[in-house]
Amino acid sequence: MLHQELPPIADRPLDGGGRWLLPGLGAAAVLSVAAIYFSVGPIPALVLALLALAGAVGGLIAFRAPPEKAPVESIVQGPDYGLVGAALALCDEPAAITSPDGALLAANEAYRTRFDAVPPLKLPADEESTQSILTAVSMAWRDGAGCVAGVATLAGTTAVEVQRAGLRNDMLLWRYPTPPTADPVSLAIQGISGVAGERLSKAGVLAALVDADGKLLAANKLFSDRAIPPGQMDGPRFAELVHVSDDGLFHLPVEGETGSAMRAVHVPVNPVQPNGIGTFLLFDDSGSSSSSSNLQALLDMMPIGLALVDRDGRFLTMNQAFRTASGMKGKAVYPGDLVVKEDKAAVADAVRRNARGPAMSGDIAVRLTRDPKEPVALTIAGLRGLGDAAVLLLLKDNSEEAKLKRQIAQATKMQAVGQLAGGVAHDFNNILTAIIGHCDLMLMRHTPGDSDYDDIQQIKSNSNRAAGLTRQLLAFSRQQTLRPQVLQLPDVVSEVSHLLKRLLGETVVLVVKHGRSLGAVRADPGQLEQVIINLAVNARDAMAAKSGGTLTIQTYAVRADQVAELGSEILPIADYTALSVSDTGCGIPPSVLGKVFEPFFTTKEVGKGTGLGLSTVYGIVKQSGGFIFADSKVDEGTRFIIYLPVHHAGDAPQAAKPTKATDNELWGSGTVLLVEDEPMVRTVAERALIRHGYSVVTANNGFEALEILDRGDEFVLLISDVVMPEMDGPTMVREARQSRPELPVLFMSGYAEEQLRKSIDIDKVAFLPKPFSVQELAEAARKALTPA
Repeated sequence: MLHQELPPIADRPLDGGGRWLLPGLGAAAVLSVAAIYFSVGPIPALVLALLALAGAVGGLIAFRAPPEKAPVESIVQGPDYGLVGAALALCDEPAAITSPDGALLAANEAYRTRFDAVPPLKLPADEESTQSILTAVSMAWRDGAGCVAGVATLAGTTAVEVQRAGLRNDMLLWRYPTPPTADPVSLAIQGISGVAGERLSKAGVLAALVDADGKLLAANKLFSDRAIPPGQMDGPRFAELVHVSDDGLFHLPVEGETGSAMRAVHVPVNPVQPNGIGTFLLFDDSGSSSSSSNLQALLDMMPIGLALVDRDGRFLTMNQAFRTASGMKGKAVYPGDLVVKEDKAAVADAVRRNARGPAMSGDIAVRLTRDPKEPVALTIAGLRGLGDAAVLLLLKDNSEEAKLKRQIAQATKMQAVGQLAGGVAHDFNNILTAIIGHCDLMLMRHTPGDSDYDDIQQIKSNSNRAAGLTRQLLAFSRQQTLRPQVLQLPDVVSEVSHLLKRLLGETVVLVVKHGRSLGAVRADPGQLEQVIINLAVNARDAMAAKSGGTLTIQTYAVRADQVAELGSEILPIADYTALSVSDTGCGIPPSVLGKVFEPFFTTKEVGKGTGLGLSTVYGIVKQSGGFIFADSKVDEGTRFIIYLPVHHAGDAPQAAKPTKATDNELWGSGTVLLVEDEPMVRTVAERALIRHGYSVVTANNGFEALEILDRGDEFVLLISDVVMPEMDGPTMVREARQSRPELPVLFMSGYAEEQLRKSIDIDKVAFLPKPFSVQELAEAARKALTPA
């Protein structure tokens, strides 16, 4: 806030006469003392002199002491709208500031260009859009921000975001996200046939959109009236309507010899293809100054960046799209001022060749000073017959295109890493199955207290930890085997809260809040607990720099209409139950926030993070059919929100918790056909089944298994791996079911069941994920043999 102080009147300097007041009084005092001395005597004169001196000193002090300043009230100055306007100008998308009653206080150039400085409350084109805007305003006054999508305005359909602003929160900030660009050809046709073409007609400019073959695609009214003969069918060729003379001027045959000569500019729709689809702009060669203003008007209406350069290589004019694409902030004299130092010579040489040589066009790759890392294509074309203009520059803002390319490259990389992680986890699961199985077999021959019992137990424990790592890899690649149940999120949070208190420590305060009317979700409770623990541990590490903080876990319901109000293109409109995990830590910079879910990306020190925590969370949430979003502000904290769709089949029975069966209950009989291509897995599975009373016949692959079945032996159960060389498990089972339709089948695999179910379209089969223990194999076999 700015303050002004009013200076007191007593601080004014003395005038010229006032400065001689004290010296005069002093001289009079000296003369008086001298007179008394000669007339009365020295003693009275001395006393009188001392009294006069004391009075003079007191007067001088009183005269020199500044008077006490009365408290002056500060004058509060209103908002500096010039400063507000300068700040809004930094925003590329349309933005404006309004008063509480909707009066427009400030707006940036993008807003004025798009909406012609019309106040936001007067922009809606229909009653429904007006009500939507009023709803967003109400949300902004109530919650601080509001948004609405699909508002119909005079300038087209757009999304609107409203936010409370100002020192006293008594103003509104309006933002209009720029809509995605449509097909350039369609936009050009709409522009020439619509408002842009009408404005060109009023400016006296004939406009025609022509394809690469010279066929007329669209034209404004002035071109249709002057160039197209009455009654001619649609689809004429441009060369039939316009003739070019030897002096480079254009003539309209329909006007005959009395028609005026015209100059033309060809503006390609795609700068990369200068000879492709483009717009011909024709205007009378009157030689008057109005032609330049007409040219500038039509350039500003073009969606592509255009600039004209003279023969000396200096800019003559440019449109707003060129300024935006080039990132020009000041005034540039030469095209080389827009590019980095290394590209200046190439641009200057290309402009010089096109200005003085034959008319031609070409593209060169340059790096703009606004973003030296991203090369862009600058089209340079020679012009003839346009006065001082000798070169045409075309520049397209491809920042969004470059962003999409990076996203596609990142998605491709993520997919490749996910496939690699799934393959590594599959092979590792086979190894862990053999280790865990042999440990179980060895523990059956040892009792607690034996010298080897603890060592074997330790090997098995470490193998289970390794199995947990493979589950993380599968979760990251979304190939984890889930055991979904219908559950309530508050129950999962309550189960894991006691563990979180020990993990967070005494410096972190845990706050848990639950909303009302929460819908049930269908997910794996164990994996949801892992999600909450991973997010909580990351929050604890983020708050360590501040010596603690507050971790808030909140659950709440999100209705479909609330999702629609969010206007998210990622989140489908449906009912969700949301889980929010927020902290008061150091926050995540915007440059890093978009990478937090990438595998092996971490901001922690070397040795303190693997980079798989948040990628595992992302994989579990996506595999559960949910969505996760991250929001963060530096030095304020981070918030992760998980949306899980509501499971509406509320009467579905929940899965019962498995109970550990005894060896007597797992005992079986009969002959089992075991098909496994990995010898170490086949050996441990065979010994485990024999240990529980089964007779086992093994096969190395699918062909060998079919040969064994063709011999006619009786088998009570077929246990097979899914992925095998030459013939996989599902193909082998389909062949076997033709002769033995009632044979029970148990598949086992290191891949995820959800991924394999897409290829296993066979009825009455069971599935056992690797790695498994001896008891888990016996339980799965017994369950497969038990009739449903």
